Amino acid sequence: MKAAGGRRGGEKPMVPEADFSSYYGRPVLKETVWGPDIPAYLFLGGLAGASSALAAAAELSGRPELARTSKAGAAAAISLSMVALVHDLGRPARFINMLRVLKVTSPMSVGTWILSAYTPLALGAAALAATRKLPRVGLAATLPAGLLGPAVASYTSVLLCDTAVPAWHEGYREMPFLFAGSATAAAGGLGMLAVRPGQAGQAVKFAVLGAAAELTAKRLLLRRLGSAAEPYRKGRAGTMMKASEVLTTAGLAGAVLVGRNRAAAALSGAALMAASALTRFGVFEAGRAGTRDPKYTVGPQRQRLRERGESAT
Repeated sequence: MKAAGGRRGGEKPMVPEADFSSYYGRPVLKETVWGPDIPAYLFLGGLAGASSALAAAAELSGRPELARTSKAGAAAAISLSMVALVHDLGRPARFINMLRVLKVTSPMSVGTWILSAYTPLALGAAALAATRKLPRVGLAATLPAGLLGPAVASYTSVLLCDTAVPAWHEGYREMPFLFAGSATAAAGGLGMLAVRPGQAGQAVKFAVLGAAAELTAKRLLLRRLGSAAEPYRKGRAGTMMKASEVLTTAGLAGAVLVGRNRAAAALSGAALMAASALTRFGVFEAGRAGTRDPKYTVGPQRQRLRERGESAT
């Protein structure tokens, strides 16, 4: 019969609990060399992709004001996103070199090709919408951009989860839904911020759907990671993630309750956009923090070994 603590006869352990240290106290993994341009690239790319999807929906449903705003937002966001990416790479030639081959097993390679196909479509759709000329050509650019938008908004989550960074890799199940929901909320927030409430019905729907998906995915991510979720709860990353959750909740409530109040809708939209940015920066910072402490690398590995041993018996 087992005593409290799961040990037979209440016996005390003779060996102390192992601490997750490493040689000379150095991290097991090398911290990423990505700079602050990368979380900006993650946020702006998500905003661009989801905005293109919203623009296509608005175009097909006969809401030109929302369609034009979303196209302009997508074009501006993807332009800034590319600037941030190239700045982190150091020079444009490094991005161009990635187009020499398509490697379907590499998220970076696939993502590069997705961006290369999406960017001219988003820019063309925005330019034609601004001039209000050649509407059929504009529609021919808007619809493919809208179809590629979800991939642009979420492929970066796969890029992070494909690394060895524990806080990112262990979240591979929920991270795509977190990024997609966050991007959708941001795109809806942009529409609420820039478009009259009477014309922003679809933006509100995007905001509500995205915010709900983001909050749900975030909760599921932290619950499943268990102790490995600590980098998301402490330090700078924890502060960002908590602030993001507060702003997302406030923006969601505002999207549902504001009705036709222009000022309240704008505040709710701004809150959702800020929350989306904080989510990306929080996830990025959690990954960096998780590589500094060996326990976030060794702990999950030992847990998996124990689970395999228990399942084998």
